[in-house]
Amino acid sequence: MVYASSYEESPYPGLHPKELLLRHATEKARDVAKHFNSGLVISADTSVLFNGKLLGKPKSPEEAEEMLKLLSGHRFLVVTGLTVLDLDSGVEINELESTTVWMDEISSEQISAYVRTGEPLDKAGAFAVQGKGAAFVKQIEGDFFNIVGLPLFRLGKILQKFGVSIFQEDLP
Repeated sequence: MVYASSYEESPYPGLHPKELLLRHATEKARDVAKHFNSGLVISADTSVLFNGKLLGKPKSPEEAEEMLKLLSGHRFLVVTGLTVLDLDSGVEINELESTTVWMDEISSEQISAYVRTGEPLDKAGAFAVQGKGAAFVKQIEGDFFNIVGLPLFRLGKILQKFGVSIFQEDLP
């Protein structure tokens, strides 16, 4: 079941960008946990980290173009804060996953055409590696699914710590 958090992300001055992502994932999980009595709550917060600055989802097409111009021809990190909270035991596991991405040089015309598709407007860093934005990604090092927004390998390892196998037949 997917349940949206009502947690409002705040900047928390003084926190390292990676700590901020972990804080957001944790607070989202805790917010959702208030609505349930048992089970596991899984939460994630993903952003692009470039030159020490987090690039979240662009607020406008113009901001999307600026982000893509910034990333064009560069290497950067996609970082996800991941939280799994066991409501039955109260155990909470918080981890970070980072994937390195090398973006090809992108012309202004390509950037404008891509932004006009609307795809980058709800994606951290203004690109979707699982969509048309894949055409700009030269190389990745790490978990591909982290770039999509949920590091499945790390999540599987955390779920194992709770005794949950993704291969259980009774999972929905």
